[in-house]
Amino acid sequence: EIRVAERARLQPFEPRRDPEFYTEHGQRSRVAEHLALYADGRCVPLVIVDGSDRVVGEMTLASIIRGAFQSASVGYWVAAHAEGGGVASAALQDLQTIAFGTLGLHRLQGETLTHNVASQRVLERAGFVRYGTAPNYLQIDGRWQEHALYQCIAPEPVRSDEARLRRLADVAE
Repeated sequence: EIRVAERARLQPFEPRRDPEFYTEHGQRSRVAEHLALYADGRCVPLVIVDGSDRVVGEMTLASIIRGAFQSASVGYWVAAHAEGGGVASAALQDLQTIAFGTLGLHRLQGETLTHNVASQRVLERAGFVRYGTAPNYLQIDGRWQEHALYQCIAPEPVRSDEARLRRLADVAE
């Protein structure tokens, strides 16, 4: 329902979609497709909720690659009425916990249109670093467009120096 309501606003930021995509059947098919990818370990589809537990967007961990790469792509959108409230930034930080913790991934990447400053800010607030620009990277709104490329590497585990510490009472004996 919210996806359909945001159709016109999101169109300049997404690939062109068949009109069927915006029907109930199209959305049910999309959910089924994402759940199949999730069952196969290739995608983690999520919804973004606000403080009242209302759905205000989507976030997806997609193209999960295992082996030596241990990486995935993030994608997200937020409804117009929820923009600027920090829900996307908070959701992305939660997604990082899932990706780096639960899934054990090493790297996340995000790509935005070079003029989509709001999306770039979301990535940067979550610790993503811009590492390049890709001309004609994705076909968005019917044409190949340039994208800013971002990545976030899993934090190194915090090393504890506890192994080098001893109770003073044990050493004084």
